[in-house]
Amino acid sequence: MAGAPCLTCGGAGIIVYQEPTFDLGYWGAEMLAVSGNRRQRAARDRMAAAALEYAAMGWPCFPGAHPPAAGDRSCSCDRMGCPDPAAHPVSAAWAHQASVDPDRIRRWWAERPEANIILPTGRVFDVFDVPAAAGAAALDRIGREGLPVGPVANLGDERHLFFVATRGAPADEDEWWSCHLDTSPETVTETPGMRWHCRDSYVVAPPSVPASGKETGWLRPPQGEPLPDPLRLLEVLADSCD
Repeated sequence: MAGAPCLTCGGAGIIVYQEPTFDLGYWGAEMLAVSGNRRQRAARDRMAAAALEYAAMGWPCFPGAHPPAAGDRSCSCDRMGCPDPAAHPVSAAWAHQASVDPDRIRRWWAERPEANIILPTGRVFDVFDVPAAAGAAALDRIGREGLPVGPVANLGDERHLFFVATRGAPADEDEWWSCHLDTSPETVTETPGMRWHCRDSYVVAPPSVPASGKETGWLRPPQGEPLPDPLRLLEVLADSCD
């Protein structure tokens, strides 16, 4: 049939599939649009499902900004020149409102189906946040030396997030590390090396989509196992960042 897909024989006898070159017409375009809408809906549903899975593990969640579907802006928030596009909570009240309540989470993502997922730190876990290259080197060393390691996320091929046991909120403030380790996410450009997300901080969790458009993913997904002691990983990660 004219215009139909066909198989031709290429070099070295390789069979090559050729897409049709004719106009798909109205119904063909409609089918492609429906397929695209289904993919978008599946992506949105996956975000809500992931937030519910985190909540089921006891990890509080909160909706985050996301890259707009259209336009020339890199963040869905109203702030012009957002310093942390698609990587911050949608509200300044995130620390008080973050929840594991499934009904609340369903309502949040029903209202904001494309919202990224924000996980507060310093509660159930802390997170070491390092450049991707340093994270890969650290994982290689951890594997060679048989060191304990917990969940590890890849943030758009730019940062690796190592989830560790939280230090909580010790009564003795002197127990805390310097501000260069206990930092807020928006200082990444000033401190491009390692950051230790603990109290009053947060991370963006898979499968959130950063401003770069590259989806986050788990290199080592949560398995429900006890999280490693942060001090045991600190030396390895610090060496990898040097």
